[in-house]
Amino acid sequence: MKYSKVYIESFGYELAPNVVSSADIEKRLEPLYEALHFQKGQLEALTGIHERRFWDPGFKMSKGAILAGQKAIENANISPDDIGMLIYGGVCRENLEPATACAVADGLDLTPKAMVYDVSNACLGIMNGMVEIANAIELGQIRSGLVLSCESARQIVDLSINRMLENRDMDTFKKCVATLTGGSGAVAVLLTDESVSKQGHRLLGGVTRNATRHHDLCTWGPDTGIPASGLHFMQTDSVGVLENGVTLGIETFNAFKSEMAWTADQPDKIICHQVGATHQSNILNAIGISKEQDFTTFKYLGNIGTVSLPITLAIADQREFFEPYDLVGLLGIGSGLNCLMLGLKW
Repeated sequence: MKYSKVYIESFGYELAPNVVSSADIEKRLEPLYEALHFQKGQLEALTGIHERRFWDPGFKMSKGAILAGQKAIENANISPDDIGMLIYGGVCRENLEPATACAVADGLDLTPKAMVYDVSNACLGIMNGMVEIANAIELGQIRSGLVLSCESARQIVDLSINRMLENRDMDTFKKCVATLTGGSGAVAVLLTDESVSKQGHRLLGGVTRNATRHHDLCTWGPDTGIPASGLHFMQTDSVGVLENGVTLGIETFNAFKSEMAWTADQPDKIICHQVGATHQSNILNAIGISKEQDFTTFKYLGNIGTVSLPITLAIADQREFFEPYDLVGLLGIGSGLNCLMLGLKW
């Protein structure tokens, strides 16, 4: 896919207020650590994550998305009436129906003419929403669109800790340890047509690939039956996700560079989905990118699902990580397995 007139105009994000360190989580897991003869510090050593953030109990996902969306609109200096599409891309949603996007659009006071809906695709929801909006802009259907998300890890981390303490065995620990990396936050990305853009960065295009035979490596339930038939839990085959995710990432990255017609030494900079230290080192080594070309937030924010990549992009922008005219790769991967990579000209 390629785009000729689509720009990322602005970002907005909201950090959850409660900082939870890996040491804090290990204090809660002391009975498990004693049973398995673990030393303190294992969680940070395994993941590279020092801390993550949680919302206050009962915090609504739409509220976080609205806060991030307001900042994106203010940063772009456009009217909410100019937004022709709003997509909520979070894994965490408030109801089976209506779409969480409806509450967000109402909170942002968008025009009744705007297309408003949710997109769900594990950690790729925001990036898929960016593609949806970019397609509509390229077709001339809208001039600007907003994709946003709010994720919360508090409940699933609490439930996973309870499950680990109840079973106190290595099998449960292996299935649940990835869940403990989860963080919370909200982000919004505003895309515009070139005729509207005043300060944007051009979206060049992208590539998507899947390896759906691995759809059962990471699951977060319950199912959506009425009523749901299973308990709320998350489990991950961390080794399987890493090995197969890197294989899919290499395939997608090679196709991505070909689609973008980039040379061997491009892109200049990248932003990856924020899984943790092991994933970062493996994927960078596999695609031949140095750590100096990558910007990360996982050490202090953890894995915030759909929010992770775009909030890292926004923070990298604030920290002046990018130079004018840098070619930037956004490397997204999500459970399923699905991989989506987008290219920007900064």
